[in-house]
Amino acid sequence: MRLWKPVGVALVAAVIPAILGVNPAFAASADQVVGKWLTPSKHGVIELSRCGESLCGHVVDSDGVRANPDIRDVNNKDASLRSRKIKGLQMVGGFKRQGEEWVEGQIYNPEDGGTYKATITPVDANTLKLKGCIVWPLCKTQTWKRIP
Repeated sequence: MRLWKPVGVALVAAVIPAILGVNPAFAASADQVVGKWLTPSKHGVIELSRCGESLCGHVVDSDGVRANPDIRDVNNKDASLRSRKIKGLQMVGGFKRQGEEWVEGQIYNPEDGGTYKATITPVDANTLKLKGCIVWPLCKTQTWKRIP
């Protein structure tokens, strides 16, 4: 019996955070996701900042912006928005914090003009997982890396 007690305590200590969705090795503050992030597509740089209780993300840079600083949102499904510049465009917003994650948000993709439901999950201080979904289970996950 004495051998099982330490094992049982260790098991409970490992299982409870997993059930609650908490990674004890990385407990993110609400502002942990604030900063500049490199996306894997088109070398995009998105700056995430707080917008009240939510998050906003604006395009700072990308391959397209470097090639043409005046590049416009020509693929937007709303024709009245196609003259907007990509640089500075808000493409992330509407998130609510739930534990370690930011949920119920949206991400706009200027490449196809679509807006998708999204979740942002901090992996560690320098890595985010952003999952965008047309409808569940039609989702795509990207890994974003912090830019110092």
